[in-house]
Amino acid sequence: MLDATTRFFEEIDRRGYEPRLAKTAGKLRLDLHEGPQTTHWLLHVDHGRIQVSQEDREADTVVGTTPALFEDIAAGREHGIAAILRGDMTVAGDARLLVQVERIFPGDPESRGPRRRFQREVR
Repeated sequence: MLDATTRFFEEIDRRGYEPRLAKTAGKLRLDLHEGPQTTHWLLHVDHGRIQVSQEDREADTVVGTTPALFEDIAAGREHGIAAILRGDMTVAGDARLLVQVERIFPGDPESRGPRRRFQREVR
């Protein structure tokens, strides 16, 4: 069984084009650190066309975190920007690229969108 991280990157690579990134270009590398071992995922975005590899190459933006946290982000249980603000994830380079790419990450499966649901109190 594949983990959420692998499924996420394989799905992006399979699609090959993401219209939400049509105005975005750059290379973003995710470094998932677990003890002495680091797993790399490289996204090369060229105006919506995306190539995924596991190369440790130079990138415009480098994001560092743990595999467990990124697993939660890839599954939609955690939000990447919130993790950065808490200090659980680091960003080096062009943070704007991360903000653009963050659009393709799944949202919370329990989310009901921007509108709040109000329920009347039943008496």
